[in-house]
Amino acid sequence: MSKAVKLALMLAAVAAVAGCQTAPQPLYQWESYQPQVYEYFKGEPKEAQVEALERDLQKINASGRKAPPGYHAHLGMLYLSMGKDDQMVQEFRTEKALFPESAAYMDFLLKNAKTGVATK
Repeated sequence: MSKAVKLALMLAAVAAVAGCQTAPQPLYQWESYQPQVYEYFKGEPKEAQVEALERDLQKINASGRKAPPGYHAHLGMLYLSMGKDDQMVQEFRTEKALFPESAAYMDFLLKNAKTGVATK
């Protein structure tokens, strides 16, 4: 067999194997997080946003993926604006645990929420 034929067969085999490779799965599952942030800035009712985010969080947890950075922080801010301090603290702590790089900001929000600064 000539070198050209061997090279062509080897390239065809490599192309076939590379073509079978599946695309990588996304690291985070977003669901309706981004549209809910937009709704927040439009001033839509917070109760509906919380309901949608909680429902989506159940889907995300069931899928085995993770919620994106900021998801729990945003949910915590919604709870804060609704006066649900216990749930706000839980969401901020969850954000801090999942994304340690957010620790300084979550601590800042928790400190200010306790002093009443964040609610104004």
